[in-house]
This record gives sequence, structure tokens and C-alpha cells, in this order.
Amino acid sequence: SLWSSSVWCGLVLTIFLADPSPSFSSLSATGAGFILVIDRRQDRWAAVKGTLLRIAGSFPGNLQLVLVLRPTNLFQRTLSDIMFKFNKDEFKMKVPVIMLSSVTELHSYINRTQLTIELGGTQEYCHERWISHRTAIEGFALMVKSTAQILQSFGTELAETELPNDIQGTTHLLAAHANRKDMIKEDLLLALEQGNTLLESINEPVARDPEHNMNQDELENFATVQRLLSQLDETERAFDEFWLRHKTKLEQCLQLRHFEHNYREVRDTTHTHLDQVAERLTVFSEVGISPAHADHIFRELSSHEERVCVLDQTQALANEGDQLILNSHYAEDSIQPKCRELRALSEELSASLQARKDHLLRAMELHRSLERASMWCDKGVYLLASQPVDKCQSHDGAESALQEIERYLETAEQNQLTDPSNIYKDYETVINQELRKVFQKQVSVQEMFEKRRISLKKLAAKQTRPVQPVAPRPEAFIKSPLSSPGKSRQTTSRQTTSRQITSTSLSEEDENLAILRKHVMNELLETERAYVEELLCVLQGYASEMDNPAMSSLIPAPLQNKKDVLFGNMPEIYHFHKRTFLRELEEYQDSPELVGRCFLERMTDLQIYEKYCQNKPRSESLWRQCSDCAFFQECQKKLEHKLGLDSYLLKPVQRITKYQLLLKELLKYSKGCEGSEDLQEALTSILGILKAVNDSMHLIAITGYDGHLGDLGRLLMQGSFSVWTEHKKGHAKVKDLARFKPMQRHLFLHEKALLFCKRREENGEGYEKAPSYSFKQSLSMSAVGITENAKGDNKKFEVWCNSREEVYIVQAPTTEVKTTWVNEIRKVLTTQLEAYRGRVSVTNLESKSLSLHSGTFPLKTLLLLLVCVISAFCFFLSFSHPPFLHLSIPLPVSLPPSLPPSLIPLSSLSLCGWIGSLTSPDHKTKRHEIKSDPTPFGFKGWTKGSLSLDAQDGYSSTEEPLNSDPEDEGGKKLHAGKYTVVSDYEMGGAQDLSVKNGETVHLIREGEDGQLVKNLRTRQEGWVAAANLLSLIGQSKSCQSLTSSEGSGSGNLSTSSSFCETYTSLSDIKP
Repeated sequence: SLWSSSVWCGLVLTIFLADPSPSFSSLSATGAGFILVIDRRQDRWAAVKGTLLRIAGSFPGNLQLVLVLRPTNLFQRTLSDIMFKFNKDEFKMKVPVIMLSSVTELHSYINRTQLTIELGGTQEYCHERWISHRTAIEGFALMVKSTAQILQSFGTELAETELPNDIQGTTHLLAAHANRKDMIKEDLLLALEQGNTLLESINEPVARDPEHNMNQDELENFATVQRLLSQLDETERAFDEFWLRHKTKLEQCLQLRHFEHNYREVRDTTHTHLDQVAERLTVFSEVGISPAHADHIFRELSSHEERVCVLDQTQALANEGDQLILNSHYAEDSIQPKCRELRALSEELSASLQARKDHLLRAMELHRSLERASMWCDKGVYLLASQPVDKCQSHDGAESALQEIERYLETAEQNQLTDPSNIYKDYETVINQELRKVFQKQVSVQEMFEKRRISLKKLAAKQTRPVQPVAPRPEAFIKSPLSSPGKSRQTTSRQTTSRQITSTSLSEEDENLAILRKHVMNELLETERAYVEELLCVLQGYASEMDNPAMSSLIPAPLQNKKDVLFGNMPEIYHFHKRTFLRELEEYQDSPELVGRCFLERMTDLQIYEKYCQNKPRSESLWRQCSDCAFFQECQKKLEHKLGLDSYLLKPVQRITKYQLLLKELLKYSKGCEGSEDLQEALTSILGILKAVNDSMHLIAITGYDGHLGDLGRLLMQGSFSVWTEHKKGHAKVKDLARFKPMQRHLFLHEKALLFCKRREENGEGYEKAPSYSFKQSLSMSAVGITENAKGDNKKFEVWCNSREEVYIVQAPTTEVKTTWVNEIRKVLTTQLEAYRGRVSVTNLESKSLSLHSGTFPLKTLLLLLVCVISAFCFFLSFSHPPFLHLSIPLPVSLPPSLPPSLIPLSSLSLCGWIGSLTSPDHKTKRHEIKSDPTPFGFKGWTKGSLSLDAQDGYSSTEEPLNSDPEDEGGKKLHAGKYTVVSDYEMGGAQDLSVKNGETVHLIREGEDGQLVKNLRTRQEGWVAAANLLSLIGQSKSCQSLTSSEGSGSGNLSTSSSFCETYTSLSDIKP
């Protein structure tokens, strides 16, 4: 260390006195000691003396040698020599002090490389810069020390802080600690920034000149700052770790306080509900007096159970506690007992409700069995009573009655209570005195049947009369196979052997089918495992390599950032099969016939293939662009694949189609097995997915459609047809110019629209060769009607709109395709009609309430009431004038909102042709005559379109076939009378009626639940829903029905598969 003036010496000594720590210099320099060089060539002896005295009294380090360049002035040099010799003892120096006359002498003591330029050396040295660096280093060291102390004290404070016992206190404490942590973090970051700035200042010469060599002092300063920065970094990391633990503990404390608060609330609420449920369950203690009564009690109990929301709260809170324990909460010992208590409370409450439900369910089951038994007994008693005694006295009559009784007794097994003792045992808790009477009744009826059987058997037995003995003819014995005892034994032996062979054959056949099912299941599992491995290989060998920086140079520009396009959702498919589907399939390895359940449970997940197939054209197009690039070749080489990537990209498409083949095989070998129905349903669902995939591939090829195809609803069907069009202008129908040449159109049937597109074949390869479809026209399904059979061809049907002003004659490739399309269109129209009727019924109920409340009806309502009266008049008139014209007049567009629904007898008023009967005696009024009168009754509110029979062409007329859908005949008005049932109907509820095909029923009256119907065969009465009743009686006519079967060609009620014109478009109807 060098100084050239007393001023610098004073500064350096001041630094030494302020901090004599080793941080001032390196440890090696401190151990070796210091050599001081005092340059006083331009000073006087007094300056030399003062410097030596200051060094002797204040220098803190290990001083080895003092070299003094004495003044160069002759007088001062001489004076210095003399005064130094006389005052040497005054300095009290423990080290030698050498007075030098020149710089040359100095070089003999110190190497020139260690001296500055001023002293003839070569070392570059700026004392001012050295002092500034040292000052900054000491300040930075002090900041590091103070920051560490602050962090330590803050950490101690956090560790000693007691956790609050309430939610609010914990929240405030967490916020306060977070604020203090942020402030300390800012100070820490400021210290780091200051240290980095100081480091850059020390390293500035090297940054300016990379060839610059730092001197020893600069190197030591650089190392010191780096060491302090490292200490600061370690301190910051330690503090961050500590804060994370502390913050987690505070957050867990807050979670615990919330959990405890909710626990107290739920516990108190649960106890309250337990008391309420105990009181409420006493209401449900009875088992009912009939199945309907028991079912009513059960529904009431279920409704009460749904209202007991505390069960869900308790279970949710217990799950929350379990989650806290899984997250390693520090208060696990406190949370776990509370969770157990919550579950115990929940189970207690659930057990009480479930026990009562089980009790009622068993009661309902017993009631149904007893009801069947009671009905069987009643019918049996009626049978016994209906057998005439006089006829039973004859042999034939007794035989007939006996056979009738035996046939009836054959039905006992499925109607009687077979073993009363077991019934008493199984239903001990629900059997009361009233139910015991049913058992006694059954025993009595059985005794009656047994007595009657004995009597009839006696009467049916033939009386043995004495006959003249006649010699038997030998031929009779020869011809009879039973005449020989030997042959009889042979026959019996053959029958026994035949049964054994049949049994063995069936056993072997079942075993063979089981083996075949096992083979198919093994193939399913093996191919599934291979499929998963292939997907993994593609994803790792190709997809992951696209993100590998080492392979980026091999990826061509068109393939950059196109991994999602090339592979689609293959990762999603792989994870589904690897983690879920394969594992679940393996569970059915020993029961292949049940694997259909697995497919049904995962049918929604399998729809991910639709997304993959929709992306396949883009993927294949991208592959063809880049198939020859070095990237794919390198990946294929690494994987040692013989086939290219395109073959593996086709695997998912092949796999989803493979499933339906395997399911077909399993179904073929599982006929009559337990899971055959599930297999059939799974096969149907898989085929549905394949159809949806195929339809979506066609759908994405549509071009030229302005709107969004997703707004049209789900795609139901698509296919190519021949189409003719007709347009009505005035009263004439005009076909297009190319009337004899049909247009080839591809139709897309959506839930809300029917699209007409033109198919265009594309040139290319693979998916690029797939056709595209140019959009031509769209028909809204809310304004569409359909005629099922067009003239001239059973493969044609008509789609029309705007009162048949626009008619599209569609010819299907086959009658089967036509039938499928017509049925699907009818389903869409029926669904829309039912939705509309639901909205109208709600509106009518509200209107009824308002009307009854106000007690007044508007003028439109009175007019409509007048129409109803006229309808009734026509109804009675039709019996006196059988030949009549049937005119279907729809309701007006704007129904009076205040009209009660009960005042509207028909959803579509059918006015009898009393106009024709009054105007002409032969009742032959023409269609055009009626059409010409827009207001036949003088009602201006009835539009011409609503009364025009031309508007009804798609519904019912003598010229065109009836285009009705049975599902759309919900608006047909049924009157009291006798009808013939055309299909079976099993009762859905306790008060419903069961009927069989061919039975005659009598409609008694209409109620809120439907029609009260009496089965004339069984003499039973019950309710049948109106919609079900229409399908049961079909076109059956009552003698009191609105239109007689001997009437005109329009004898059927007018219905339609459309509600475009007659019911008005949905967009125009304002309920």
C-alpha cells in the first residue's frame, strides 16, 4: 500500500482505526505485514517527523518496514539526516526506518511492479478510486449485516406468534405478516441491487477492456463483493423457505377455523334435524291400505328426504376435513375426530330415512303381490259362479268346466302367494290385520276350486257299461306300436337316450360358445394393449421430437408449430385408453359376455374419436406436404418402424371401427347370456358414434353457407337424393323448367333446418378426394310439412312449406331410405309440436286463472265460444245427415288469452259440412266453392289461409293420402263411447288400466289425469293418459265419434305431420 502525502496517510489511518477487521485487506497480506513507503521528497523535515509520529502511534497492522524518501532540497535533506539520528528514540518504532535519497534506492527494496508510476514503478493505481471502492464495500457490508439482523428478528417474531382462535383474527394476522414480509423483501431486493451495482463498478475496467488485468486490490474487492452477495442470496432463500412454511401454517389455521365454525353449525343443525325427522317419520310409519296409498306415502317421504339438505352439508364438510388431512394439515388430530362425528351423524340420519324407505318399499312390493292375488281370487270366484250347474251335469259340460278350471289354475303360480309362511317371515314388519285377510281369502278360494274339481272329475268320469266280448283282430296288435311290451321298452329307452343326447349336446354347445367368447375377448384385450403401445410410440417418437431443439433444424417450415394439426387429439385418446379403458376392459377378462357394460359406461368418452376424425383431412394434407422431410425419416429410423407415420395416424380410425366388429362377434356367441342386451346396446351405440363421425365428415365439407352450422342443432341424417321442385302461383301449380330432369341434391337434416346442397367431386388424393357440398337452400323445420307418399313412386315423398306454395319432391334410392327419412322428419316435427303445446298449455293455465279471477271474457273469447256451439250443433246434425263434407278449420292465430282451456272442445275445430247440406240437397259442395268464401261465418278474424282447403293438401283430402303421424294426434278429441284396442298397454301406476289387443273399452269421462276407461272384458276401470289412449285405439271409431266411418272420404280426424300452416309457424304464434 502506497501513499504520497500526509493527507492520504491520514485518510488511510482513519479507515484502519474505524474498522481494523481483515475485510480491509486479504488474510495473506495481513499475516505477512505491511511495508510503508513515505514519499516526502517535496516536503520538509517537519512533515517527515509528523508522519513518523502518527504511524508509530496509530498504525493498527503488522508493520514490517518503513521506507522514507527524504526531501530532495539540500538543506532539508541534511536537516532530515541530522534530526532523524537525534530523534530516533522519540518515534518508538519497533521496526526499522530507512531513509532513502532517491527512487533508485527504493527499487532495491521493492520490485518496480509493486510501485506506482510516481515512484518509478509500473503499477496503475488510483488512490481516490481505491478509497471510494473500499468505502462502498464497507457500506454494503454494513447493509448486509443489518438486513440479516432484521430478517432474523422478524423470523423470531413469526415463530413466537401465537395462532388466533377465530377466523377474523387469523385473517388479520395473515394480512399483517404478509405486509411486513413484502416490506422486508423490498429492502432485501434493494441491497441486492446495490451489491450488483458495486460489482459492476469494480469490474468496469475489465468490461471496458477485456485484456485488462486487475491488480491485487481490485481482485480482493471483487471477491469481497461476490462473497457478500452470496451471503445475501442465501439469506433470501432461507427467508423465503421460512415464510412459505409460516404462510402455509397461517392458511391452514384459517382453514381450520372455517372448518370448526362450519362444524359447529352443521352439528347443531343436524341434531335439530334428527329430532324433526324422528317426529316426521312417525307420520310415515303406516304401510298404506293399497299400492297407490303406499306409493303416495313413499313419494312424500322421498320429497321430505330431498328437503333435508343437512345430509349433503354434513357429507360435504366431512369430505372437506378429509381433504385437509390429505394436504398434511398440522391439526390432523383435531380434524379427524370431527370428521368421524359428522359421518356418524349423517349415517344416523340417512339410516333413519333409508329404514323407513325400505319399510315402505317392502310394503309396496307386498301390496302389489297381494293385489294380484286378490284379483286372481276375485276372478276365480267369478269363474266358479259363472259356470251353469245344469250344463255341468252332462259329461261334456263337466269336462268343459273342468278344463276351464284347470286352465285358470295354471295361472296361479304367477298370481298367487305361493308360500304364506315365507311371506309372514319376509314381511313381518309390514303385515297388518287387513293384509292377513288376503291370505285367508286365497286359502278359501283354493278350497273352493279343489272341491269343484273333485265334483267335476266325478261327473266327467265315463260310466263303465258291460259289453259283448269280441275276439281281437291280430292286425290291430301288429299295427299298434304299443301292443308289444318289448317295443314299449325300446321306445322308452330311445326317449331317455334322446334326452341324454340333447342335454349333452346343449352342454357341449354352451362350452364351445364360452370358448369362442374367450377367444374374442382375448383378441380385444391383446389388440387394445398393442393399440396403446402404438399410440405411445407415435407420441414419444414423433410428437415429442417436434419439441426437441436438437431436431428443430430437420423440421420444415410448413410443419413448424403444427403438432396439434398433425396429431390432433391423439394424446387425449392415448391417456383415455391407457388410464381408463384398458384397465376396465381387463376387469371383464373372465366374463366376456358382460363387457358391453364397459362400453356403455364409457360411450361418452369414446366420442373423442369424432374430433380426431374431423381433424384427419388437415392432418393428412399436412403429412403429404412434408412426408419426405428428413425429420420424419430420422424419427422412423430411430423407432425402427417399417411403416411411415401416416400408417400410425390411421390407427385411431381403424380402432374405433374395430370395436363394432368385435362386439358383433361377442354378441353372436352370447345369445341368451346375461349381458347380451348390454352387448346389443353397446353395438348400437358404437354404430351411432361411427354414423356421427361419418356425418360430421360430410358436414365440414359444406361450403357457401353464410350462417353457423352449429346453430342448426344436431345433425340427424344426411344423404343424396333426386329432387323436383314445384311452385304454386295463384291457383296453378308450376314446375321448374327442367321438370322431367331431377336435380341431384345432398340433404342434411338438422334439428332446426333441412339443407339442400350440391355434391361436387374433388380431384386429389386421400381426404382431398372427398366430395364437397355447395350450399343451395335451407328450409326451417318450424315451417315444414311432409307428405309421406308422392304420386307415381313409393320411393318419393314431399317436403313443402308456405301452404304448399313450395313443394320439393324427394326421391330416395330405396324405400327403406325413404321410410327412415320420413320417420326422422316426423320425429323432429313431433318434438317441436309437443314443445309448442307445452308452452301453450302453460299460457292457457295462466290465462284461465286470470279469466276466472276477473269474471269477464273479451269479445274474441265470446266469438270462439260461438264457434264451439256451432261445432256441437254440427256434431248432432251429422247423425241425421250421414253424408257430409268434412272441413278442417284450425284455431285462429291469436287465441284469446282469457279463454279457459275447458271451453275449447278440440285442438283443431272440425266443423261438419252442414253448409253443403243446407245449400244443396245432394251434399256435393265443391272444394273451390268453399275456398272462394274467405269468411263463411262472417268472422273477420279468420284468415283466408286458415279456411282454404288448399292449405290442407298436406294433411287430409280425397286427392292425396293422409300424412298423419300417430304421435301428432294428441289434439284429437275423443268422446264417450266404445272403442276397440289395437295394441297392448300395461298399467304404469296403481290406478292405471291394463288392456290387451282386441279388447273393447268404454270411454266414460275425461279428467286431469287423462280418460277414465272401463275394460268391458275384465269389468275394471282405470285412467289412461290421452296420448297413450290415442295410440291404443288407433283409427278405431266409436258409435258416438265425431265423424262416422260411413261418411265422406274425409272421415278421419284431420291431423298433420306439420304445424306450418294449419297451426301457424312457431315464430308467428304468440301464446
